[in-house]
Amino acid sequence: MLSVSFWLTSAVLPGFHVNGVGGALRVAALFGLLNWLLGWLIFGALGVVTLGLGFLLVFVTRTIVNAIVLKITDALSSSLSIDGFGYALLGAIVMSAIGTLSQALLRLT
Repeated sequence: MLSVSFWLTSAVLPGFHVNGVGGALRVAALFGLLNWLLGWLIFGALGVVTLGLGFLLVFVTRTIVNAIVLKITDALSSSLSIDGFGYALLGAIVMSAIGTLSQALLRLT
């Protein structure tokens, strides 16, 4: 499902580029691994740096963490190209919306 989110995001967001379906699969695997390894650490660091405000605004903090992990994935993979942090932030929002929508559709069936 994550690879579909990458592919759809690249289709609707002009500064977010994935190299084909195979690229989307590779990028999704790398993003998932990085999110698992680093996502919680970045989330905790942002929560502490913002003096706990980051923990209260979990949605905003999670979106920023996903944008940071997207930029790290962009740096490590030749299959993903993001034109700036703004596009990474928009990409994180679009991917989150696609994931939420797909989970809602799966629950209906």
